[in-house]
Amino acid sequence: MTEQFDLLVVGGGINGAGIARDAAGRGLSVCLCERDDLAAHTSSASTKLIHGGLRYLEQYEFALVGKALAEREVLLRAAPHIIWPLRFVLPHQSHLRPAWMIRLGLFLYDHLGRGRRSLPKSRRVSLKRHKSGVPLRDEFHIGFVYSDAWVQDARLVVLNAMDAMERGATIFTHTRCVSAERDRQGWTAQLQSAQGEAFTIRAKALVNATGPWAVQFLDDVAKVGHDHALRLVKGSHIVVPRLFEHPYAYIFQQPDRRIVFAIPYETDFTLIGTTDLDYRDDPSAPHISDDETRYLCDAANRYFKRSITPAEVVWSYSGVRPLLDDEAGNASEVTRDYLLELDPHAAPLLNVFGGKLTTYRKLAEEAMDRLAPLFPHASEAWTSQGHPLPGGERRDVSALLGELQAAHPWLPAPMAWRLVHSYGTRVTRILGQARSLPDLGEHFGADLYQAEVDYLRALEWAVDANDVLWRRSKLGLRLTSEQVRRLAAYLADASSRRASFV
Repeated sequence: MTEQFDLLVVGGGINGAGIARDAAGRGLSVCLCERDDLAAHTSSASTKLIHGGLRYLEQYEFALVGKALAEREVLLRAAPHIIWPLRFVLPHQSHLRPAWMIRLGLFLYDHLGRGRRSLPKSRRVSLKRHKSGVPLRDEFHIGFVYSDAWVQDARLVVLNAMDAMERGATIFTHTRCVSAERDRQGWTAQLQSAQGEAFTIRAKALVNATGPWAVQFLDDVAKVGHDHALRLVKGSHIVVPRLFEHPYAYIFQQPDRRIVFAIPYETDFTLIGTTDLDYRDDPSAPHISDDETRYLCDAANRYFKRSITPAEVVWSYSGVRPLLDDEAGNASEVTRDYLLELDPHAAPLLNVFGGKLTTYRKLAEEAMDRLAPLFPHASEAWTSQGHPLPGGERRDVSALLGELQAAHPWLPAPMAWRLVHSYGTRVTRILGQARSLPDLGEHFGADLYQAEVDYLRALEWAVDANDVLWRRSKLGLRLTSEQVRRLAAYLADASSRRASFV
């Protein structure tokens, strides 16, 4: 029997997961399919910031920056366990941008967007006295400090999918949409699992949220005509051993007028990125080039006393951003705004073009506002008040961490911190009745135990070691190759074990 849905969402990145969550919360029956893991591509390859985009002010993208800054507040309320404030330091170089221009830009950044602001405003600092000046080269005297926020990007996608599922949505990962045909009553989609199992579903409307593959989906799967083009831009990042001890991040101006961030990362590392290069190869397999690695090392070396070389890079990643082609000459100047196109002929088709991590919730809300009139039973928009994502029910995350440590004094402090900042209130589902580390089951390395792996497999769609180590967490930075092999073997044998969580 063919299962019937109101809405089929194709694509399990941040936009697809956000739309599925919004739609399920409005009372629609929703199916989401993703051919790989959730957040397997662009959505796990970001700079991991919830930010307005300070540099977009130079491109006069005031509406986009204002929208993003307003969304920053909503998301800080919705997921305080995986999104938290971060202060950025911009060392001043007068030959790149005059101080008055930076002060004006930061004034706008402090005040654009509607609603309350919970983060401190920008200010000027002396780098000779401020702790952020210690690792910087001696020629930097003045800096500007401003606020944005950090996010665990892939977890944000997973939590949106979890919330959608808990509101009734059906989520298929590792499931490809092979074909989609429409008639006046709806869409008939052929789906195929990674194991080759094929099945058919019907949906009244379809959302194309396939990111870099949005145009290809229209051409090859839905076979629908269109007149839009995407400009694919590759962004790459490197991770090196920690370059500074304090909690501030840096935003560095470059001679080519690009911006590069240096951000505290996973306690012991520094994340440096990003590049912006036009990309014309397979979006599923981007890799950092030697030139990009050198560019990012050079970008950091212009500012830090301690120089780094490509040999010190412990990990790198690249993602392909599907941006609207606005014919900008420089890839870094292409708009990060999005376009929603509703094709109402026969069964409705909503195409999502472009977008950025910070504005995904607003994009999803606008997408469903476009589709809602087609569903008389759909309720009103509901996500703008910061309804918590799974685990984010407690906004006082520090108090939650203290309570966890008091109740489980045997938990190492770094492990307790990581669990709370990954799972929030749901950490108790992982720990269960455990009274010691051995009670958590097999130890795979670092602070990863069987109880957490079983939770990820049962409730977060984790299938293989990469899902666990590079998207649900970043423990891949800490496990040896032998430990990774043992985890992979455990997951491959997962069908013989079943864990239950309440």
